[in-house]
Amino acid sequence: MILTKAQYDEIAQCLVSVPPTRQSLRKLKQRFPSQSQATLLSIFSQEYQKHIKRTHAKHHTLEAIESYYQRYLDGVANNGAAPVLLELANEVDYAPSLMARLILERFLQEHEETPPSKSVINSMLRDPSQIPDGVLANQVYQCIVNDCCYGPLVDCIKHAIGHEHEVMLRDLLLEKNLSFLDEDQLRAKGYDKTPDFILQVPVVMLCPLAVEGHIIHWIESKASFGDECSHHAYLHDQFWSYWNRFGPGLVIYWYGFIQELDCNRERGILLKACFPTDIVTLCHSIA
Repeated sequence: MILTKAQYDEIAQCLVSVPPTRQSLRKLKQRFPSQSQATLLSIFSQEYQKHIKRTHAKHHTLEAIESYYQRYLDGVANNGAAPVLLELANEVDYAPSLMARLILERFLQEHEETPPSKSVINSMLRDPSQIPDGVLANQVYQCIVNDCCYGPLVDCIKHAIGHEHEVMLRDLLLEKNLSFLDEDQLRAKGYDKTPDFILQVPVVMLCPLAVEGHIIHWIESKASFGDECSHHAYLHDQFWSYWNRFGPGLVIYWYGFIQELDCNRERGILLKACFPTDIVTLCHSIA
C-alpha cells in the first residue's frame, strides 16, 4: 500500500493521544476501511513509538515513579484482580508494557537485597510467573498481552513476521531462478553491514514510470511501513552503506510506504511495496 504524504498525515493525526490497544486499532480500521490491517498496525505502532520517545523522560522521574507505584499499591489493595496497571498506563498515556517494567523494577528494589539486573527484569517480563508476587505477576501479564506496540510478546511477533517475509522473499527469488547470497552467507565472508540478499547476477527492474530499467544488485526486506522517520534512519544506517559496498539496490516495504520517499531511484535506491514481477537478468537484457 503506497500512500501520499497527505494520506499518511491524515492517518497519523487520528492516532494523537490514542492508547496502544487493539480496541484503538479496530476503531482505526473502521475509520480507514480501504487500508489493510497490517499497514494500519505498522503505522499505529511507529507513530506511538515516536510519541513514547517524546514523552519518555517525564515518566522516569523519581516523583513520577513513586506516584505510579503508590497508585498501583492503592489500586491492588482495593481490588487485586482489577487491571490496575493497565488502566494506570492508559490514564497517563504510557505504554502498558513499559509501565509494567517501571512498577516491577520499583517492586524488586523494595523487596530484594540487591538491585535487579536488566536480564532478570527482561526474564520476568517474558515469563511473569517468575515474579515473586502473584498479584503483580497478574498485573504485568495483563499489560503485556494488551500492549500492541511494546513488550516481549510484540517483539516476538515482529521477529517472526520479519523472518516470515525474508523466507517469502527467498522463495520468490528461487522461483525466478535468481542466484543470490543471503545475509548469513555474506557475514561468513566478513561483511559487517549486509542487506538481506545480494544478487550474484544483477537484474534490471523495468519500471513503468521510468524510461529505462534500473539495475539491482541487492534487496532488503522490511516487514513494516516506510514512514519518513524510519526510512531516513534506514537510509543513514543501512541503505547508503549497502549502496557504497554493493551498488544500487531495492528496498521492499511489505506494508507500504510514503510515495514521496521513493525519490532516490536515480541515485540507486528503489522502493517497492511488493516483490516486482517486471525483472529480467542483466544478461538477458543485453541479449
